[in-house]
Amino acid sequence: MKILVTVKRVLDYNVKVRVKADHSGVDLANVKMAMNPFCEIAVEEAVRLKEQGIASEVVVVSVGPGAAQEQLRTALALGADRAVLVEADAELGSLAVAKLLKAVVDKEQPQLVILGKQAIDSDNNQTGQMLGALTGFAQGTFASKVEVAGDQLNVTREIDGGLQTVSLKLPAVVTTDLRLNEPRYASLPNIMKAKKKPLEVLTPDALGVSTASPLKTLKVEAPAARSAGIKVKSVAELVEKLKNEAKVI
Repeated sequence: MKILVTVKRVLDYNVKVRVKADHSGVDLANVKMAMNPFCEIAVEEAVRLKEQGIASEVVVVSVGPGAAQEQLRTALALGADRAVLVEADAELGSLAVAKLLKAVVDKEQPQLVILGKQAIDSDNNQTGQMLGALTGFAQGTFASKVEVAGDQLNVTREIDGGLQTVSLKLPAVVTTDLRLNEPRYASLPNIMKAKKKPLEVLTPDALGVSTASPLKTLKVEAPAARSAGIKVKSVAELVEKLKNEAKVI
């Protein structure tokens, strides 16, 4: 089985986000970038399936700027076999990314596609579902457990009411939740080996995909500053402050 895993380049989760002075977007100048944490989980799951002898090849793909090669090399160091970068400098919406990924799926013909359920920058949680719809593949979202049984995939999903297990016929699209696994760290020898693994660079034009978006960002603002909380000594004092200061009762 060939597994295709998507990887997104995002702001490192330890970095404090700053909005540009003109409110056109988030300031990415001179800040640390990293692989989206949910994508790390997706890569780890694919590598584990390969280690179990279920997968024969793990291909990682990213849609983004040329600098995203850094995150692809990280995925190669974690155990992926080769990488594909669809180079696009413009900020793309979820649908445009899904269309590009669909073109890569058509080219690579994987039996399983694994994506992180969402990216920590846009938090849209859309691309996996859109890719499932565009490809016509069965899909299992918010996966906390994945088991391969012949030509079927059993996916345990995290839902509002608890857990739900669905059986999918391959090929399929799966999006990963936090509790699916714990990603490994890349060893220094594997980091060195990753430099020699193949990385193919494509463009949207080469894939025959239009990335024009009907959406336009008008303004980006930081959340309003919140005042610090206070401690009260009694319920009576709490009620008094809610009534006279907060004026909510």
